[in-house]
Amino acid sequence: MSAQINSLESALTHIQGILDTSQERFLLGIVGKPGVGKSTFTKSLFNGLKSPEVALINMDGYHMSNEILLMLDRRERKGAPDTFDVGDFAQLLKTVRIAKEDVFFPLFDRSIEASIPDGASIPARARLIIVEGNYLLHDEGGWEEIAPLLDQSWFLDIDEWMRQSRLISRHIHYGKSPEAAREWALGSDESNAQLIEGGRTRADYIVKA
Repeated sequence: MSAQINSLESALTHIQGILDTSQERFLLGIVGKPGVGKSTFTKSLFNGLKSPEVALINMDGYHMSNEILLMLDRRERKGAPDTFDVGDFAQLLKTVRIAKEDVFFPLFDRSIEASIPDGASIPARARLIIVEGNYLLHDEGGWEEIAPLLDQSWFLDIDEWMRQSRLISRHIHYGKSPEAAREWALGSDESNAQLIEGGRTRADYIVKA
């Protein structure tokens, strides 16, 4: 059974404990459904720790391009597990584990719905790497390689109504009409959310976000 972390303060204390007791590079996975607030939570951790030895990786940089998704007839399912390059993402985590130099990786820009090559990096001195993504605990389609590459995984949990409301608002912010935003959030996004829910029991901690 997964343990519980019930506040940001407890989360920060937990991570500080990892930094204080180990000199090895540590990969911490932050998992959650669309709209749960993963990016906000991970940024709060990063800002709260205020340590040059903490760095972030966002899985979203490994979205396949819109051109490839159109070719594969997956564009209308963008965000589903098979619309990411999971092989390259797994290779990034393997590289980060052992790298002694800075490691660059793609960064997803929601404003253009595309990834920027080498848009972000993990500094050589970073010891704790926070890895954010929807499917870190998914167990099919190549994603089963990811969880074993993490030292610990946290599953973010909030009220479902709040999560869906946030998601609809985010889609509107990035250009969808209210009707299209609701359709996408309660359609494609909700199907993905149910897949992500399947990984909850595999998380080391459930975190109340």
